[in-house]
Amino acid sequence: MTRWVNRPEGSNWGDFGLEDQLGTLNYIGDEQRLSAAKEIREGRAFCLSLPLDLPGELTLNPRRKPPRLGPTYLGDTPYINYPLSNVDSQLHDVLSDDQVLLSTQYSTQWDSLAHVGALFDADGDGVSERCYYNGFRADADIVGAGVEGNHASYARKLSASEMAKKPVQGRGVLIDFVRAFGSERVIVGRELLEKVIREQNVELRRGDILMLRTGYSEALWDMQDNPDPEGLERTGAVLDGTDSALHTWISESQISAIAADNYAVENPHSDPAACCLRLPLHHHCLFKLGLPLAELWYFRDLAAALAASKRNSVFLTAPALYLPGAIGSPLTPVATI
Repeated sequence: MTRWVNRPEGSNWGDFGLEDQLGTLNYIGDEQRLSAAKEIREGRAFCLSLPLDLPGELTLNPRRKPPRLGPTYLGDTPYINYPLSNVDSQLHDVLSDDQVLLSTQYSTQWDSLAHVGALFDADGDGVSERCYYNGFRADADIVGAGVEGNHASYARKLSASEMAKKPVQGRGVLIDFVRAFGSERVIVGRELLEKVIREQNVELRRGDILMLRTGYSEALWDMQDNPDPEGLERTGAVLDGTDSALHTWISESQISAIAADNYAVENPHSDPAACCLRLPLHHHCLFKLGLPLAELWYFRDLAAALAASKRNSVFLTAPALYLPGAIGSPLTPVATI
């Protein structure tokens, strides 16, 4: 029995199968990975992650807290600099062992397809249900406290761990908005995006991961000694989530994902009175297309290397953590050129 009768207009629900949890990542197959591997010409690798304790002094989302490291314990004993001679006087080993309390979307991250759903009449009965990509449901597939073991929340379907089981790896293509606009805040719709693509000689292929450099993460990093939250709000280009032509472009391009170095990929300050979505690009990508979004990546060093060699494509490896049930995931993406 199908989970839905209606599918959202402009969506691809069911196109990859009624049980599909990967969405547009299905565009990356063996052929695409083999083609992407040809982008390795120099053997140089670049870390595309911020340190996972940034944003640091700047609060981007009050729900998301910085990581807190601490020792593991055996009983009341913390295992930091612990000499095993305490257990056996003949032993010379000294052990340190830690654990972390970590928001999965505090720093460099993937949004899984369980991150943003919508109220939508999937049953065709005139009543809107809380559902996610491909019709997966709140409380049945994405659940809250006390439902799945000892977890307080759990994505039974659409978890970020699906992006580890089929590792995200393929051709990444950088569009450098800093080179096009500087670091100022610019709202980018389809027309402006296509202009930059032409000017930077960007070639996009089916299955590519679109990487957007806005300078936001670079400013965030540089502000650690002198935080300027108001200045950060004016920093970096953002996609215009209200531009339906941009939505169409994303659908027709058959890209597999979008990874940006800013906080929300799209303009986080769209008209709050507009009906009926606060994050319309998240709605189109995550809910309708099953197209994952990534935020707070770091592109400064990679962008300089690509500009010097007059290139814009890389071999990109960016799997999520294999943490079943997780809705978001920190990661350390690696670009190889």
